[in-house]
Amino acid sequence: MQTSQKIAIVGSGLVGSLLAIYLKRLGHTVHVYDRSQDIRTVEFSGRSINLVMSNRGWKTLKDIGLDQEIRKIGIPVDKRAIHKDGQIINQFYGKEGEAIFSLSRGVLNRKMIDLAESEGVNFFFEHKIWDVTLADATLHIGETERGEWEDLKYDLIFGADGAFSRIRHRMQRQAMFDYSQEFMKIGYKELHIPANSDGTHKIDKNSLHIWPRGNFMLMGLSNLDGSFTCTLFMPFEGENSFEQLNDEKSLVEFFAKYFPDTTEVIPDLVKDFFKNPTSYLAKMKCYPWTFEDKVALIGDSAHAIVPFYGHGMNAGFEDITILSEMISKYGDDWKMIFSEYEKSRKPNADAVAELSERNFLEMSTKTADEKFLLQKKIEKWFSDKHSNKWMPLYSRVTFSLQPYSEALAIGDYQNEIMEKVMQIPNIEEKWNSVEVENLILKLTTDH
Repeated sequence: MQTSQKIAIVGSGLVGSLLAIYLKRLGHTVHVYDRSQDIRTVEFSGRSINLVMSNRGWKTLKDIGLDQEIRKIGIPVDKRAIHKDGQIINQFYGKEGEAIFSLSRGVLNRKMIDLAESEGVNFFFEHKIWDVTLADATLHIGETERGEWEDLKYDLIFGADGAFSRIRHRMQRQAMFDYSQEFMKIGYKELHIPANSDGTHKIDKNSLHIWPRGNFMLMGLSNLDGSFTCTLFMPFEGENSFEQLNDEKSLVEFFAKYFPDTTEVIPDLVKDFFKNPTSYLAKMKCYPWTFEDKVALIGDSAHAIVPFYGHGMNAGFEDITILSEMISKYGDDWKMIFSEYEKSRKPNADAVAELSERNFLEMSTKTADEKFLLQKKIEKWFSDKHSNKWMPLYSRVTFSLQPYSEALAIGDYQNEIMEKVMQIPNIEEKWNSVEVENLILKLTTDH
């Protein structure tokens, strides 16, 4: 047990509320501040991409005994269902029984806040933090940025307030603080597939549905109530972009041309499309993530990534796992805890950012490519036969706890091998032959 401290967490999202439970269980007084109203009192829709929980997130929840509770609100997803040329091609994710879990962000966030409150964490909603004095961990709170502020003094402060963090905003104004932010040229819009009248799902609930169309795509993940949350990703401008879909006629024609099999299942297309906002995708990197033994960034406020690997939440939860390990190791030495936490996490946060960006190309373009699907099939076949020699990159990232930076490096090396394998003449006919097996074995041992 650590010496009890008075700790503030700014941000009541998934990472902030789970971190609050961890710190409360260690005997600390924990206050969570959020500028928004309590998510449990608002209708949640319009700008969410469903979350997928994988092994890293489950580990953080399991360490604190909450995994079974959260499994009840998720749906296992064991494959991609690729909608192409009027057919559906299934591509399984991992080995038999391995699945990611689809979770509604709103449902999960409400649950986490309930669980944190039941542990004795205090939440302060509609409290706007405008600034922080790093040297003595004091939050400055007020109705407006220019009005009067109240000072709230703490022993430690965690910034879990997302990609546009106020806590990081203050840290950025120090010397030797690296920071970069980049918006993608692609935006997204939420659509939805309602449940059947009897509450069942209209399409397979255990698949991540993808309609890959090159520089744009549609994807869908199931919800417990029989509906699907769908996300249309496309460029803001140019050919096949949001700027072109500016009236009902162009939208309906576009969907009839590119997503004909959705006409039956997305009845509210026009209403959803023009009601829901077109949202942006931003990437953010910074370093250092901590200030002495007083302030630390965690989750998106330290490393906002794009959503194409489904690892924003998983990476944020893994931050908590590592922080927790450092606490076990260094006791009350918060300076050491913070220093080792950021050193351990920074290379892995950079790696998952890279993986996430690459995955847009994979989902939007490569999943529609026969060669790519064959390559994945060969990798799975070889990995099933030689699991000690090969684990596909997706499995390393999603079904293992291997550091992201190692997974990325090994994934790149394995891809070089696969490029050679795919050049074998008539690979389509002999993909599961002894010749192919021996070549992969030789190339893996040569390394």
